[in-house]
Amino acid sequence: MRQALEKLLEAGKDDAMLRFTLGSICLQEADLDTALLHVERAIAFDPDYSAAWKLHGAILHKLGRFEEALQVWREGRAVAERKGDLQAAKEIGVFLKRLERQCIAANRNE
Repeated sequence: MRQALEKLLEAGKDDAMLRFTLGSICLQEADLDTALLHVERAIAFDPDYSAAWKLHGAILHKLGRFEEALQVWREGRAVAERKGDLQAAKEIGVFLKRLERQCIAANRNE
């Protein structure tokens, strides 16, 4: 699947959905740097793409870039709320709370 989608890119077909899908696949394959590039491109195409914001934060989290993940998820939640995408806003809110608690606990242990 990934190769077929990459061929679409090579052929000049490029949009938010294609980049989001490639980012998701790359994340599943643990190709985190490539996943990050694709999801950032998806958001550049469509800054209101709630699912891309959620994925962006998840990739940053997996990379251990926790402060960036918090920032991205906060912005993504605001995007989702503004769009009326309540499910995405709720899911991002859950991820945010977990990571905020994790960061607080880590700071206490230092």
